[in-house]
Amino acid sequence: MANETIILPPPVVPAERNLAEITGKALVLGAILSMLLAAANAYIGLLVGLTVSASIPAAAVSMGVLRLTRKSNILENNMVQTSASAGESLVAGIIFTIPALVMMGAWSGYSYGPMVSIGIIGGIMGVAFTIPLRRALIVEAKLKFPEGVATAEVLKTGGIETDASHHTAEAAESNTGFRLLLQAAGIGAVFKLLESGIGFFAGAVATTQSFFGGKYLFMGNVNLSPALIGVGYIVGLNIAMLVFLGGVIGTIVTVPVNWAFNHEAITAAAGIDAAKAWVDMTAADWGALAGASWQQARRIGVGAMMIGGLWSLISLTKPLIAGVKASLNAYKVSRESGAAAVLRTEFDTPINLVGIVVAVMIIPIYMVFHYALGDYPDKVMVSAIMTALMLVFGFIFSSVAGYMAGLVGSSNNPISGVTIATVVVSALLLLQIMGNEGLAATLGPIAVIYLAGLICSAAAIAGDNMQDLKCGHLVGSTPWRQQAFQIVGVVSAALIIPFVLQVLDTGYGIGRPSPTNPNAQFLAAPQAGLMQALASGIFGAGIDWLFIYIGFALAVALIILDKIQEARGSSFRFPVLAVAVGVYLPLGLSVPIFIGGGIAWLVKRKSESAPAAVRQQRENTGMLLASGLITGEALMGVLIAVIAAFVMPLPVIGGFGPASVLGIIALTAVIVYQYRGTLSTTQA
Repeated sequence: MANETIILPPPVVPAERNLAEITGKALVLGAILSMLLAAANAYIGLLVGLTVSASIPAAAVSMGVLRLTRKSNILENNMVQTSASAGESLVAGIIFTIPALVMMGAWSGYSYGPMVSIGIIGGIMGVAFTIPLRRALIVEAKLKFPEGVATAEVLKTGGIETDASHHTAEAAESNTGFRLLLQAAGIGAVFKLLESGIGFFAGAVATTQSFFGGKYLFMGNVNLSPALIGVGYIVGLNIAMLVFLGGVIGTIVTVPVNWAFNHEAITAAAGIDAAKAWVDMTAADWGALAGASWQQARRIGVGAMMIGGLWSLISLTKPLIAGVKASLNAYKVSRESGAAAVLRTEFDTPINLVGIVVAVMIIPIYMVFHYALGDYPDKVMVSAIMTALMLVFGFIFSSVAGYMAGLVGSSNNPISGVTIATVVVSALLLLQIMGNEGLAATLGPIAVIYLAGLICSAAAIAGDNMQDLKCGHLVGSTPWRQQAFQIVGVVSAALIIPFVLQVLDTGYGIGRPSPTNPNAQFLAAPQAGLMQALASGIFGAGIDWLFIYIGFALAVALIILDKIQEARGSSFRFPVLAVAVGVYLPLGLSVPIFIGGGIAWLVKRKSESAPAAVRQQRENTGMLLASGLITGEALMGVLIAVIAAFVMPLPVIGGFGPASVLGIIALTAVIVYQYRGTLSTTQA
């Protein structure tokens, strides 16, 4: 199935035709979009533990902006989206790992120099490791690369070349896509402003109830978020339903069960007097008890993520071998054919230059670990070992990420799974080398998170690089130019990400309440929380294993279900990590994601009898609207975090009142907008 032969049309721009690709306006626009989309995806990724591909909105923005210049073309637009999407991907690698350093107390804030170094080094290595894979995976294996194909379809709507002095049908269509994206972004931004900035809407509807004299404890909530509707739409019903299933398990099922069997420990954890009778409990008391029960129950998600990460690694054994073989074969082909025989559309960055880049990067990689290990007496030796681990694991997992992007796309790429494996293996190895006494107990986990940040960043960029190169293969771009633009996006995003995370941590809190704004709903950062628990626990800080063992059992059950579905040939699968993230997150986040997935399913059903051109246009429209809702709300969320951090505290709305009713009405309108706006396409 994965390697089925797919007949591809010739590129839109043939190899013998040369159009301007690297231009000043493309460089500037690509860098700016990389920064903006990195900020947006930092907010969403920290909130729900999922990031979505930014290639389609970046392509729409590029077409809308560049068509205002005297001349532009499809290859120039592809360069912009290549650079812009790198920002979204790099931020995933950073937010899944680096917040663990703040959460464990190793950093007091988001240190600019180390974060920029990790982002740039990891990103460049991710690009370098996948350059030899391009021909093997895209040209020969013909993997699907769904987001790359979708982005190419969006770019095609703008035509090959545009001239501001001539109004064409293609220019009008690209302008429509840009308008839809801006419209949806405006809706998402205004919603977030009215909710968090002004307090006109409630951000969530929540309730805690006790039944049967306190023996049954119910806790439930729904976040009112257009961005989460968009996330659910993009990931689709399968993933959205599994995230929701995880939320139900972690909140609706486990919270009351845990309370029934463990109420004494929960009462102590909530800071409530054990002698206080249940009939005397206030609503605030019950809320504290439900919260304490949920904090314990969410560790089931940690256990499931651990097994899910290990299973992802086992499942990727064959793709890994295939990826390594493809890399070696591609290198042999490039050596045998020579640059002179290579068409423009097949001209990669020369392999000898790639080798030089990798060799040169060994020095900054070593220096990063040398810095991380502080005053550890044997840090020269340990830094060298960590550098070797980065090169080996980085290449392996970048190859896996590139291959998996071809199978399931960048948004569903299980990079957090391979990062979990990195943390466990490297922590166990360092534990044997360093021990867990004195400085080692403190510095060992820090070095592990540094390694995880580098490898996760490399893997995230590797998947995105392959996805963008697939799009370039379809439209006729020059590979080496795209690879250069990928690095432009990496550097641009790396320079801004530390500021964004510091602002979000100050305004909302990342992984724990903000010290300066404790009433704000903090961003959960589920993967970073897991990395912190694993690294610290392996080095002796201790892990509460009861609920983690339950998570192990849940993961095994899901793996069995998934294999049954695979044997049946069903399109509905049970990837463990989707359910695990749902268990770890508050239920309220998974509800709008589920609604968004349901909208995507309804649109698909409604479009089954439509002509192929209409189905494609509806798919593009739906993605643009969903991406706009995400980008608008997320960027406004970052702006509001700046205000909360440096100007004034945010309004706090509690209980169920008029603001909650208004929020529900407004979110219902957004749901209708996403559905009807997508189906409004009636002809190609």
